[in-house]
Amino acid sequence: MTHALPAFLRSAGAFVVVLGVLVFVHELGHYLAARWRGVKVDAFSIGFGRSIMTRTDRHGTVWKISWIPLGGYVKLHGQERPENVPPEVRAGWVRGATFHEKSVGSRAIVVAAGPVANFLLAIVLFASLFAIVGHPVTQPVVQTVLPKSAAASAGLRPGDRIDAVDGQHIGDFQALQKVVAANPDKHLVLTLTRAGKTVTVPLVTGTHTVGGHQEGLLGVAGGLLAYRPMALPAAIGAGVRETWIITAKTVQGLAQMLDGSRGTKDLGGPLRIAQLSGQVAELGLPSLLSFIAVLSVNIGLINLFPIPVLDGGHLLFYLFEAVRGRPLPARAQEYGFRAGLALLAGLFVFATWNDLSHLGLFHWLAG
Repeated sequence: MTHALPAFLRSAGAFVVVLGVLVFVHELGHYLAARWRGVKVDAFSIGFGRSIMTRTDRHGTVWKISWIPLGGYVKLHGQERPENVPPEVRAGWVRGATFHEKSVGSRAIVVAAGPVANFLLAIVLFASLFAIVGHPVTQPVVQTVLPKSAAASAGLRPGDRIDAVDGQHIGDFQALQKVVAANPDKHLVLTLTRAGKTVTVPLVTGTHTVGGHQEGLLGVAGGLLAYRPMALPAAIGAGVRETWIITAKTVQGLAQMLDGSRGTKDLGGPLRIAQLSGQVAELGLPSLLSFIAVLSVNIGLINLFPIPVLDGGHLLFYLFEAVRGRPLPARAQEYGFRAGLALLAGLFVFATWNDLSHLGLFHWLAG
């Protein structure tokens, strides 16, 4: 129990920091886009509930930090439709600065700016890490040799560094995997560095079936990381690529869950994020920043899903409005928001159930 409490406090503190950064950047995107498009912002809040601190700037925006650190919001001036508010509220609107009277394009820009800000945050964090700490590269060094494998038969040993395959230079472990996978059941010659000496090892690769076709198999495991600092322009390019890769993998994983080829046990919610935040914070600031970058990509992507209540749902309504030349009927939008809210509530309950199962609560109750 004495160790559990500090771990809980560490996870809770790290979670508040991680979520605070992500929410602030997301809402800042909405805020800056609103100012750009001439929309007055009434309030900018980090957290919900009663305010701890407030400050009103010269533009009339109230900046708040609230008690419940589980999100945040930007309140746009005149965000509601005129027919949905009483006359005394409409009387207080500043003409020309309300959200609802802006063009559909301007409203779409304001809404899309939140997710865009999350993707930009990920790029900035990855680029900074690659420039300062270095880009992580898995070296082509053998850590483990699997028994009865092609590598074992050829006499490969832990510590061997594979420099070339059939004369082709190998820069990292991923390059080795790619070359071997493209050569199933083939004769290859490996050039190794072993105990400071260059050694040549011939072997015949193994083979296994992946996605209905044959791929080569060597039978070694790697994992020795090295960090290569990058110049800032290259680091920015690498940050963009890393953000794109994470986005593509996230979409692929969700698609696999939907078609049933992948289970949903990996779908986590706030409890899982809080637990991981504490664990990652223990590893140091670079790991925490990398974790924030990955989460920022996920939040940006999820907010673009065409689900009413989310930013993507609003963008879908604006698309219909642009095509039709007028907004969707108020009743249709209301039903859409109700359906979206019900879907999100169901996903939240399911993700929380997964989190509690992952944390061992049900196993503990059963015991």
